[in-house]
Amino acid sequence: MTETESLTKRVRQLNDGKMQPGKYILYWAQMNRRVEANHGLAFAAELANQQGLPVLVYEGLTCSYPNANDRFHTFLLEGVEETERRLAKMGIGYVFHLRRRKSDPNDAFYRLAGEASAVVTDDYPAFVAREHNSRVPMKLRVPYYTVDSSCIVPMSHFEKQEYAAYTIRPKIRRVIEEHLRPPTPVRAKKRYEARPSPLHTRVTPEKIASLVASCEIDHSVAPSAEFRGGSREATRRLQLFLKNNLRRYASKSNQPSENATSNLSPYLHFGHISSLQIALAVREYAADHKLLVEEFLEELIVRRELAFNFARFAPKLDSLDSLPNWALATLRKHARDPRPMIYTREQFERAETHDELWNATQREMLRTGKIHGYYRMYWGKKIIEWSATHDEALETMIHIHDRYALDGRDPNTYTNILWCFGLHDRPWAERPIFGMVRYMSLEGMRRKTDVDAYIGVNG
Repeated sequence: MTETESLTKRVRQLNDGKMQPGKYILYWAQMNRRVEANHGLAFAAELANQQGLPVLVYEGLTCSYPNANDRFHTFLLEGVEETERRLAKMGIGYVFHLRRRKSDPNDAFYRLAGEASAVVTDDYPAFVAREHNSRVPMKLRVPYYTVDSSCIVPMSHFEKQEYAAYTIRPKIRRVIEEHLRPPTPVRAKKRYEARPSPLHTRVTPEKIASLVASCEIDHSVAPSAEFRGGSREATRRLQLFLKNNLRRYASKSNQPSENATSNLSPYLHFGHISSLQIALAVREYAADHKLLVEEFLEELIVRRELAFNFARFAPKLDSLDSLPNWALATLRKHARDPRPMIYTREQFERAETHDELWNATQREMLRTGKIHGYYRMYWGKKIIEWSATHDEALETMIHIHDRYALDGRDPNTYTNILWCFGLHDRPWAERPIFGMVRYMSLEGMRRKTDVDAYIGVNG
């Protein structure tokens, strides 16, 4: 398969717009906020080259997205200066627009689209991109293309919702080599030479704190104490993972105190790095150092793309109605079971339970914006056990991720939360509250992991 054929499988036109005379092809970076391994940007450049036009990239950050706060704003702003610099070297224009107050105009995208011959953006099945891509295309006269830059195997390869990892895995393996290869570098033949747009907000590292402070957002959620945003930082973390942790991943990744995971999920969510870049780097490093890396690639490709498949086809991502029939039935059967204790959302949010391991996982979320994946499963299972209803448990998990998690509001988020209720899993032995949904215990965590070491760091 040629690069052009592979790219075509990722593209959808979501309206009937026709190419119009314009000043540029506009690429709206909603979710994939990077230059490398960005199929959307590559497609925009291809269109621009065909039309003899330059490319303009628009990236917006508004004060009105759900749960806008200092943590998310800071992480996004930390990537802006590098993006601008790298695009300038490629001859591609860039407008970063920071909408600070809710009373400020909210029309930057439409003003730029009004001078474009076509619009290209990200095909992303969750958060605000899902909403934008459902309502914006019909407001434009020009073509509105969405491009899948999130998955290695294009989401369009799958015609229906897959039941579990074991059903999608063989389908991915049959075609993975067609897609797991370096993308052609983006080349814009015509340079963007217009004057800087009045919509553009200049961002430097020294200005980030004051820019965040000037925005009408929630200032009670502090920036992460662990993660800085941007593609450069994502690449640095990838290199650290390759050198220090890849060889330990299979044996230590489920041992949170060992810190053997990649910690790249925030950068994948915000589009500062792609799963393709990570997979290619891992395979190359593994070949050079004779490592077996199937466990890591299973999580990065099969499990992650199962989540995107779910998000693409599920009518609702935040509802128990999206569960398989067996899980819905068993949860309904046990809906009125007595709970050993019940905590409010606020108590969960403040890490005020009787369980020190659970409190430590929530404190990790509050401090860093992420919980180790293995303990995040325990975190979710206990919220089910200690909430008044299953629906209330779901709402609590989503609320905490929406407000604090740098890798939240993501197909993986919704899938992993619903996994706690039986999605992509199988029935287990029946028990109170959970029915036949998998249960996890503190005793099990103590047998399998060094709970005390983790509590010592996050206590």
